[in-house]
Amino acid sequence: MNPELGNFALALACGIAAGQAILPLIGAQRRDPRLMGLAPALAVGQMLCLITSFACLIHAAITNDFSVQNVAANSAVDKPLLYKITGVWGNHEGSVLLWAMILSICGGAVALFGRNLPSALQARVIAVLGGVAAGFELFCLLTSNPFARVWPAPMDGQGMNPLLQDPGLAFHPPILYTGYVGFAVPFAFAIAALIEGRVDAAWGRWVRPWAVAAWCFLTCGIALGSWWSYYVLGWGGYWFWDPVENASLIPWLTGTALVHSAIVVEKREGLKIWTVLLAIGTFSFSLSGTFLVRSGILNSVHAFANDPARGIFILGLLALVIGGSLLLFAMRAPQLTTGGLFAPVSREGLLVLNNILLCSICAVVLTGTMYPPFMSLLFGKTISVGKPFFDATTIPLAIPLMAFMGFGPMMPWKRAHMWPVLRRLWWAAGLSLVALVVAVMRMRDILPILATAMAVWVIASSATDVIERLRLFRQPLSASIRRARSLPRAVFGAALAHAGVGVTVLGLAGMSQASHRIVEVHIGQTEMLAGDAWTLTDVRNAKGPNYDAMIATIEVRHNGRLITTLHPAKRTFASQHQTTTEVAIHTNLISDTYGVLGDKHGTDADPTYVLRLHHNPLAPWMWLGGLVMAIGGALSLSDRRVRVGAPRRAQAANMVTPA
Repeated sequence: MNPELGNFALALACGIAAGQAILPLIGAQRRDPRLMGLAPALAVGQMLCLITSFACLIHAAITNDFSVQNVAANSAVDKPLLYKITGVWGNHEGSVLLWAMILSICGGAVALFGRNLPSALQARVIAVLGGVAAGFELFCLLTSNPFARVWPAPMDGQGMNPLLQDPGLAFHPPILYTGYVGFAVPFAFAIAALIEGRVDAAWGRWVRPWAVAAWCFLTCGIALGSWWSYYVLGWGGYWFWDPVENASLIPWLTGTALVHSAIVVEKREGLKIWTVLLAIGTFSFSLSGTFLVRSGILNSVHAFANDPARGIFILGLLALVIGGSLLLFAMRAPQLTTGGLFAPVSREGLLVLNNILLCSICAVVLTGTMYPPFMSLLFGKTISVGKPFFDATTIPLAIPLMAFMGFGPMMPWKRAHMWPVLRRLWWAAGLSLVALVVAVMRMRDILPILATAMAVWVIASSATDVIERLRLFRQPLSASIRRARSLPRAVFGAALAHAGVGVTVLGLAGMSQASHRIVEVHIGQTEMLAGDAWTLTDVRNAKGPNYDAMIATIEVRHNGRLITTLHPAKRTFASQHQTTTEVAIHTNLISDTYGVLGDKHGTDADPTYVLRLHHNPLAPWMWLGGLVMAIGGALSLSDRRVRVGAPRRAQAANMVTPA
């Protein structure tokens, strides 16, 4: 498996993707079964080619083939094997190839698992995916070829960024990219529906599993990235409204709205045009995030520094995909028939309100992220939009969103009355009131207090929905267990996902009460923080595979009883001339005891060391909530009705003349 084979496989995949983008569309237009039948085979062929290409790049990294420029710039002989593999996607060229491979896997999945789709619709969906894939593969070949050679080949490589030499990197980018790219499938369904001129309940049922799967991966990717910044960067926080963090949050918000609006299409054949627009917008934001990271516009710890040619290429691809899809939407969407009328007070009405608030938060985050680069571009002014702006603008929108989340699952479709719903939610309201009182006693600011109450409200109301469906406490337990076995797993999945939001918000509210100190101490000196005694007992030197380390030992005691011993460290990488911090964290799932070792001062005979000490209440709940959300989505996907049960299409409903 040499680099030439990988380069050839990439070029072959690009040619197949071009055919995949053209031939099935012609076949669907002409109703030619032979051309439409090519779509699955081309999609699977492209997928196999890109998997081969990516495997060749990994093989080059493992075997230290420094004649490949990508390997020479991002690997080294003494780098551990795990990081040789993860370094493949820890750089620009490798990450774009990973993106293209995941996109091809999505196309292959539609080919293999979409056999119950109408042949014309499947052909159009695969063709759209092929067109997007061809653009990224051209980008790889023309401006970001991961198999470019360097001559003469160096004896050793430069090694990867030490910040990325962490196990979290083995999972964060692939999971995040799967979430990003997964929304290409709903996007392709939306474009196919606009070409065909048809959106109905069957379309909603087909789109929803792909949207939920992408949402689950994106949720895990964002949570893992947040956790990585918490324990690797050593800043003591979890989310800093970094522009690239925001680039992943924006499609998550619109993707969440898409998942909910697709339910309305499926159940009531309403919000058709809006759902199509959300599918286009979510993938467009995923592509925009790629452009922002790869073009070098955003100044971020995550961003890759690249030449302008790459940014121009992605900008052109972005204009073609997003501009073309929005133009098609403007031309075809008005011809789609509306349907599914409903009263404002109904489940549909609350889902619409949910969409409005999610998209409002998205607009705020997008504005705050893009305002600084636009001001710099237009007026040459350097400004910063940071945490105070985002907190002050998003939290007031998030609190009513959580308030309405509690009512949504309990509301009947089409028309509802509030009193019966309120009567069933009385104990959830009581628990949130108790939480509000406790928060007032323990917290200082109004927003964390309200967030705590709303988080408990969401968790309790999610539990109430399941309790009501099982008729717990109103019939024998054996009867409730029988009802649980017959209840669709999607019901439990939705309740879990909503409860996960509440758990994450509780973690955020707890972190608002975090305390920290920066101290300079001698060995043996004790400092107090959050009622605990922190004592630096030792500092020693150690040698790693490709770095030298200084490791501290900190004992943390409460009322004289040893709670934990922390070992924060500083690592110096000679090949990159860079120093990184290794955070030490002890958690009991209620709070984190968090220590960071800083610089050494003084003389060797009487040294002092800078320590950053943190006590972070409820910090683990933030990532636990993200995991619960993703598990809820996966549980919904495990429901056979969601995966394979699509209603039969009506023969003439929602039809317009094909383009």
